[in-house]
Amino acid sequence: MPNLKKLTILHSNDLHGDFMAKEIDKELLGGISMLSGYINKVRHEEENVLYTISGDMFRGSIIDSEYKGMSTIEIMNMLTPDVVTLGNHEVDYGLAHLLFIEKCAQFPIINANMYITTNGVRLFKSHIIKEIGGMKVLFIGLLTEEVLHSTKRDRIIGSFVDVHEAALEVGKICNAYRTEDIDFTVLLTHIGFEADIDLAKTLDPRWGVDIIIGGHSHTLLEKPEVVNGIPIVQAACGTNQIGRFDINVDTDNNCIDSYEWKLIPIDDDYCPRDYALEAVIAKYKTQTDKKYKRVVTRLADKYTHPKREEETSLGKLITDAFKDALGLDIMMLGSGSIRAQEMGPIVMLEDLLQVFPYSDEVYRITVTGAQLKRMISFSLRKGALDGLTEFYQYSRGFEIYFDYENQILEKLVLNGEEVTDERLYNVGITSFHFENLKEFLDVSIEEISKNKEPKVVATKSADVLEEYFSKQELCKVAPDRRLCLKQYINVKN
Repeated sequence: MPNLKKLTILHSNDLHGDFMAKEIDKELLGGISMLSGYINKVRHEEENVLYTISGDMFRGSIIDSEYKGMSTIEIMNMLTPDVVTLGNHEVDYGLAHLLFIEKCAQFPIINANMYITTNGVRLFKSHIIKEIGGMKVLFIGLLTEEVLHSTKRDRIIGSFVDVHEAALEVGKICNAYRTEDIDFTVLLTHIGFEADIDLAKTLDPRWGVDIIIGGHSHTLLEKPEVVNGIPIVQAACGTNQIGRFDINVDTDNNCIDSYEWKLIPIDDDYCPRDYALEAVIAKYKTQTDKKYKRVVTRLADKYTHPKREEETSLGKLITDAFKDALGLDIMMLGSGSIRAQEMGPIVMLEDLLQVFPYSDEVYRITVTGAQLKRMISFSLRKGALDGLTEFYQYSRGFEIYFDYENQILEKLVLNGEEVTDERLYNVGITSFHFENLKEFLDVSIEEISKNKEPKVVATKSADVLEEYFSKQELCKVAPDRRLCLKQYINVKN
C-alpha cells in the first residue's frame, strides 16, 4: 500500500484589489474579509493547508490605485498566503516600485523567467519548497512575455518569449531539485488558460509536475482540465470565489493518488468574517471616501461591460468620451482597461475610477486606411473572441464588417463613408497599446510615423474621462452596432 498524505491547496488569482463585499439580494458576496474567514476556517479544520495566489493582486480598485499597491500588500500580509506568483499588473506601478513592494511583503513572491538581460540574473526567486505534514511541495512561478507587455518601459529586463521556453525553465528547476525528494510539484502561472493547456502539453512527465494553478484569463471552471495527466485550474477573478484542491499525495511515488477540486463561493453560507482585516480595510476606505465620494454625473441609464471579448455599452460610452474630448476620428480602447462590469446611472468619482483606474497617456496616431484595415484584421484574428489576444472597444461612427470564421475583412465604415486605403485617419490609443503597437495591431511606430509623428494628446487618461463626464448630463449610448461579426454570429447561433 502506498503511503498517502492529505494536502489541501486553496487558490485565488486576479484579485485586482477586490477588497469589498457586495450586497446581492440582501446577502454579502465576496470581499477580502470573508475570503480570509474561509481560509482561516479551512486552516483550522484541515491539517496540511497551503494558500496560493496566481498573480494580479494589484490594480482594479480605488484603494489599490490611491496607495499604489501599498494598501494591497498590507492587506495581503494579513491574508497570509503561503506563496504568490507575479502577474502582469504587478508591474503597473513600475518595476522599481514592485521590487520595493516585494520587500514589504511578508510572504514569498516567485517567478522563474524574468531576467536582467545584461547578466542573466533572475529578478525574483524562481521557486520555493514548502515543507508541510512531512511533505516537500515545490512551487514554480511562471509569467510569459505575451502577458508582460508593461516591462517594455524597462529595457534592461528580459523574459522568455513563449510557452515552450517557459516549459524548459520548469524542466531546469525540476531537474536541479530532484535530490530534494520532492513529494509534490505545483506550477503557479499567470499566462492564461489556453496557454496553460499548451504548457502542459510540452512538459516532460519525468519532471513530475502534478498540477497547474493559473491566472490572467479570468477563466471560470466547473472542473479541472486534465492535459498530459496534469489537472489545470483557475478561480475566475476577484474575491467572489476560491479554488480548493483536496489531494491524497502518494509520498512513495511522489505523485497524486486521488484528488477533489471545487470552486467555493465566498458568501455567508461558507465564510465567517475576519473583523481584524475589516478594520484595516476600513482605515483605507475612510480616506478614499473623503476624496472620491462625490457625484461626477448622471447617465441616461446603467451601462454594462459583462465580458471583455465583446462589444459592450460601457465600452461604447467610454470610447465615445475619448473621441469627443480629444477630437479623434476613432478611439480604440483595450477592452481589458474597463475593470468593472457596470456604471450608472449616478456616477461618483470612485465609480468612474473603479471602471477605469489607469492613468496612461493617450496617443494620437495617424494611419492610412490600408494600415487601419490591417490593424483591425490582426486584432480580430482567431482567438480574439476567446481571450487569447487583445480585444478592442470602438467609438461612435466606426463600423467593422468582418467574417470572423473565414477571417475576411469585408469593409470599414467611418461616419457613413467606407474607409479608403489612401486616406489618413486619426486614431486614439492608450500608451500601453502604443508601446506594444506591432504585437497588438501589426503596425510599427516607425511605419506610422511616416504619415505623421504620433502625439500625446492627454497625459493622464483618467483625467480626460473625469473632466468630460463632469460637463455632461444624461449621457446616452446609441444602440448602434460597431463590430459586426456576421459569420461568427451565424455559426454560434
